[in-house]
Amino acid sequence: MIDRFKALVVNKDDDFTVKVNELTLKDLPDGDVLIKVSYSSINYKDSLATIPNGNIVNTYPFVPGIDLAGIVVSSNDPRFQEGDEVIATSYEIGVSHFGGYSEYARIPANWIVPLPKGLTLKEAMVIGTAGFTAALSVLRLEENSVSPEKGKILVTGATGGVGSFAISILSTLGYQVEASTGKESEQEFLRSLGATSIVSREEVFDGKIRALGKQKWAAAVDPVGGEPLASLLSQIQYGGSVAVSGLTAGTKLPTTVFPFILRGINLLGIDSVYCPMETRLKVWDRLASDFKPENLEKFIQQEVTLQQLPEVLPTLLKGQAKGRTLVKL
Repeated sequence: MIDRFKALVVNKDDDFTVKVNELTLKDLPDGDVLIKVSYSSINYKDSLATIPNGNIVNTYPFVPGIDLAGIVVSSNDPRFQEGDEVIATSYEIGVSHFGGYSEYARIPANWIVPLPKGLTLKEAMVIGTAGFTAALSVLRLEENSVSPEKGKILVTGATGGVGSFAISILSTLGYQVEASTGKESEQEFLRSLGATSIVSREEVFDGKIRALGKQKWAAAVDPVGGEPLASLLSQIQYGGSVAVSGLTAGTKLPTTVFPFILRGINLLGIDSVYCPMETRLKVWDRLASDFKPENLEKFIQQEVTLQQLPEVLPTLLKGQAKGRTLVKL
């Protein structure tokens, strides 16, 4: 039986510390399924969990990491057997329940997705919560009658995890994708993902929010929020939709009702945390089939170990991230 294993532990005692410690199975929280973690990944929320004022973690010591994929070691639930390959993301993982930055994790069975055929454990974590959120956004757009022949789709925050995956998925499905970014140096990267055109942040939001603007895009995937979201809503074509999943530009949305009542715009809220399991399974199945990018490796900015995490995690808070950072356990 497992004696001791390594995990990244955040602690807030006399000092705030983020370091790799040894744990035992007794240190893990309750759960139905014990998983030997193969891979995790880095998300914005994970970086917030490792700073004193990140407002993510409430109890210490704590193991962050909102994503994990691995192999079942033991299970009290008949849905999962020893040797099964599984994915666990969202819910309370890495927030109030020990997460994926650990060689072993104990997770409630209702939070676990069987690895679908067509994906490896590594590919599942290249996708992770960011790719899942992008896929859920595209699914919701489809459900609201958005299709390639309707016109261009705008993706904001294009170099980030959600944005980059949204570009690739939409391109794979035959959409014309316009990527918005503030990083001119990353245009080649965005085109390699499938962006057909690129616009600056200022072309989406020039500092002025108008009740109605020129109708530029059939729909949008927006992980940015704030004033840029208010601006792009006024530029969506009649009957179009915007799938919003983030707030990197702020929580306030200073818009008017005009895009909604004069152009019939749909604002679609995307929640990947408590997404119902029926929908969650559907999204992962699509990610293993028609939503799956041709070469997932191109999304990997870097692959790191537990020991490297204390140095790497802060980069997301400094706006230095591009694509995905994979954590190999």
